[in-house]
Amino acid sequence: MELDERKVTILKAIIKTYLETGEPVGSRTISKYTELKLSSATIRNEMSDLEEMGYIIQPHTSAGRIPSDKGYRFYVDQIMQEKEQEVTEVKELMIQRVDRVELVLKRLAQMLATNTNYAAMISGPQYHQNKLKFIQLSQMPENKLLVVIVVEGNLIRNKVVEVRESISQEELLNLNILLNSSLNGLTIQEINLGVISQLKSKAGTHREVVDLVLGEVAEAIQAEDEELQIYTSGATNIFKYPELSDGEKASQLINTLEKKEMLQELITDGSDSTGIQVYIGNETPIQSMKDCSVVTANYELGEGIRGTIGIIGPKRMDYEKVLGTLKNLMKQLDATYKNEKGDGYEPGQENGRAD
Repeated sequence: MELDERKVTILKAIIKTYLETGEPVGSRTISKYTELKLSSATIRNEMSDLEEMGYIIQPHTSAGRIPSDKGYRFYVDQIMQEKEQEVTEVKELMIQRVDRVELVLKRLAQMLATNTNYAAMISGPQYHQNKLKFIQLSQMPENKLLVVIVVEGNLIRNKVVEVRESISQEELLNLNILLNSSLNGLTIQEINLGVISQLKSKAGTHREVVDLVLGEVAEAIQAEDEELQIYTSGATNIFKYPELSDGEKASQLINTLEKKEMLQELITDGSDSTGIQVYIGNETPIQSMKDCSVVTANYELGEGIRGTIGIIGPKRMDYEKVLGTLKNLMKQLDATYKNEKGDGYEPGQENGRAD
């Protein structure tokens, strides 16, 4: 007899419930918590199989079941495997190019919500004083150019632009040299009218191309007033906690998690913090979260590229687990960024994908 998906789900539910209560677990209890939507009779049959296989035992004739050493071993091995997979997924996600950043943040929010059983939020990176690292123009058919822009943090933007003039390979090479020698290392604030005027003057007949490239540079570096993106996950997890599942409280919390202008208060409040912030009850700046605890941390992917990660749950949240999860994630982000930064970017590495 093998452990199929249904048996694994039931076994995990038995172990988790027993760890929380310390009491033998019955089929009726499991039927309320598993997502399999099985009857108590079906769960009893599966529990009998699990007992026969040695994963659970029945301490008393009329009692429920508790995990055996074999059951605990299976559970621990599963957790270790899942955590290893999470680390691998984070590494894979965080090395994605800038055109995948939205997907990366959504996936990270989902992973946090699943890992903690609370609600999670992540703000998209805000680019303050971000510097230009590299520009490359490449020839394409029909008077089009592929513009590749790399900004600090190795964030890459690819864009195809159409030009009215014909440009030879030699002219294109000279334009690449001119743009990089004039703009590399500058922030959007430092690319002022004087720099632009001098650049256009040196470009001569290719002033229009310089105009197009400067427009793309401005978008890549991004102005400070760009609309803040916030991604949330696990809002329905609050229904698992009686003190938050009251109709009005739950409604207000879910409404807050859906409105980024309200969540922005959390981000603004802790924007200058370099560590982990814990808000308990009335300490939170958001009125609808006064019955909650909120833990936030700021991540940084390089100078000027910052965002906020937050976990929202009941006041009786598992602080040790939440703080550990956030610290590990911050270390992973930091290590991934440093590796990525060490690799650097060399001309010709662009993937050719255009917006």
